[in-house]
Amino acid sequence: MKTERIGSHPAIAVRWRGSGELLVFLHGIGGNKSNWDRQLARFGAHAQAVAVDFRGYGESDDYEGAAGISQFADDVARVIRHFGAARAHVVGLSLGGRVAQRLALLHPDLIASLALVDARSDARDTRTPAEREAFLGARSKPLQSGKTPSDIAPAVVKSLVGPNASPAVVAELTQSIASLRTDSYLKTIEANVCDDFAGDLGKIRAPTLVLVGEHDTTTPLRHSQELVGLIPGARLQVIADAGHLTNIEQPEAFNACLAEFLLPQLHRRTE
Repeated sequence: MKTERIGSHPAIAVRWRGSGELLVFLHGIGGNKSNWDRQLARFGAHAQAVAVDFRGYGESDDYEGAAGISQFADDVARVIRHFGAARAHVVGLSLGGRVAQRLALLHPDLIASLALVDARSDARDTRTPAEREAFLGARSKPLQSGKTPSDIAPAVVKSLVGPNASPAVVAELTQSIASLRTDSYLKTIEANVCDDFAGDLGKIRAPTLVLVGEHDTTTPLRHSQELVGLIPGARLQVIADAGHLTNIEQPEAFNACLAEFLLPQLHRRTE
């Protein structure tokens, strides 16, 4: 796999492998590009598979001012253009799923297909007050009181994974959250909760797959069902025995579902 930093103000770090059509992976709010290593290994044989660090995450630069979902989407558009692709297949998990939807609405010409994983609608926030308070209570409030990402990581991971997550998965996700930068993480939490964008997902015309973990309590099944109802032609698949991080908790099942969706499109365009 290769790693590079794209552009400046801020520079966006990516990890990639393979060649062919562009396939872009977008991580969640507590993640980074390494969360997609299993998918780069699987799909790099069929496409140019690229995992992105959002601004303020991983090896990407920090930035001044507030975070914004539209900023993240514009950064991804910059990545797609950097690789010289007319369009990209975009896979986004959780926050990455919101960014993927925003990208499809702001830059529809760049989207070949979408896979929205453990995500909620970018059209409107349908979380209950209790869900919103639980999200803030587990993440921003402890950090604002002086705790570090390392301090909150074990509890956050416990709230994310399914009941049968392996110790190795728990350790990997704990390290992912512990490595977050406090200021950038807080800004992204604020954007995720307060962003009031109201896009029309009915305008999305790209083939769309919606995936959700059976035990996802962060974005429960109803959020995925809403996405399927809003995006024309979208189809839903549930990943058994997974929580909110389906690609890490159940990588083989996740990769199989994604391959069933993506590979016919990739092969059809290269024949």
